[in-house]
Order: sequence, then structure tokens, then C-alpha cells
Amino acid sequence: MNRYFLEVSYHGGGFAGFQVQKNAITVQGEVEQAFATFFRRPVELTGSSRTDAGVHALQNYFHFDWEGEIDPKGIYNLNAILPGAIVIKGLTLMHNGAHSRFDAVSREYKYFLYGRKNPFLDDRALYYPYTIDLRKMQEAAGRVMGHTDFSSFSKRNTQVKTFNCRIERSEWRWEGDCLVYNVLGNRFLRGMVRGLVATMLQVGRGKMDLEGFEGVIASKDNTRADFAVGGHGLFLVGVNYPAGYFGIGR
Repeated sequence: MNRYFLEVSYHGGGFAGFQVQKNAITVQGEVEQAFATFFRRPVELTGSSRTDAGVHALQNYFHFDWEGEIDPKGIYNLNAILPGAIVIKGLTLMHNGAHSRFDAVSREYKYFLYGRKNPFLDDRALYYPYTIDLRKMQEAAGRVMGHTDFSSFSKRNTQVKTFNCRIERSEWRWEGDCLVYNVLGNRFLRGMVRGLVATMLQVGRGKMDLEGFEGVIASKDNTRADFAVGGHGLFLVGVNYPAGYFGIGR
């Protein structure tokens, strides 16, 4: 039995999320169906990083076990079957103990906002035509790195053993016409990035001061955080593994 990693990229607008769900169209469900159609064999995929409905990914991974070897040229056929919003970018043979979720050392996300109406950004960034104090938002972003317990920014009904995350980068910056929140950490909770963005925007608009923002984090109470930004502005930029990790396949 061989273990493979599958690298995927997708526009999340038409999906109910990353992980397979009953009676819903998901990224995992579409990829598993493509395998079943082309190879005429079922496959069970394990995802690296779950993304919510509407959230996009420039890079995400699945791993799966397969009897025999798969010709990498089969990616062309799988992509021909998949909807246009999903692309398989790579297939890598790994050692049998490799795990796309547990072996990842960090994930990087970006949330995009724009202030001037632009139809070409409408499905990939949040239209936010308000005056904001970027200096205060930048300071709030910096304070995020001083904390590890992000209970306040986790949506309800999530099944995790710990709310602790190690954040290595947290900053706002301009990329073209978009103001972007960039965050890198070892793990993220359900809704966490959107919660951070929406709450920092309250700081930027003067509706919350920096001490109040720190108070939201310290409270460990998700009713005090704001989650009211859409998933369409959020991108999983990449999933990172230890150096040399992809060079240890058999």
C-alpha cells in the first residue's frame, strides 16, 4: 500500500467547505468523486487544513493510501473531470507514516479587503468602504503574537482538545489595491482568522480600543469577538512541512 500527498488549489465560492459533508458539495467530495470516476476505485482522503464555506486555498493537501502506483500523468485526467474551481497541482509518493495534517508545522492565511468598488475583486475580497486607522490595526495585529489561547476567536460547536495556537506572524499590509491581513501559525481554530480580522476592524474604526482588543483575547469568551466578515475574502495561502519533507518518498 502506497501513501500519496495530493496538492490542491481551489476557489471556495461554490463549496460548503473543504471536508466532505452529507448532502453538500465540498472540495473533498469533488476530488473523491473524480478519483472514483477515472480510476473506478474509491479513495478516502485525509485533509491537511479544513476551510469553511466560501474560503479559498492557494495550497492545501490531502493524503491517501493506494494499492499500486499512480502515474503522475493521471493528474491531467483528474483535472479534466474536476470542476473549474478545483485544480490538482501535484501528486507525491511519501513514506507510509506521512500525515498531511499532523506533520504540518505551520499554515499561512491572508484576508483581503478593498475600499473602492471593483467587480473583479467582488468574489475574492471584502468590500469595506470605511475609514480605518491602519496604525491601530497594525498594533492590534502585533499584540496577537503575545498570546497563545485563542478561545475568544473560535466559533462554537468545534471539537478541539486545546485552543492554544502559536502565532509567528500577524500583520497588515498593502498588496496592490487590497489591504491584507497576513497571519502565520502552527494551527488555527474554526473561524479564528475571520474573528481576528473582524475584531481588529472594530479597532480600526474606533469602536474598540487596543486595551479592549486585548481584553477580548484574555476573556476567552467568543461572544465578545466579532466574526462578521465573509469567507470570500479569506485564503489559505500555504501549508508548510519540515525541510526536506517531500524528499523522503520511497
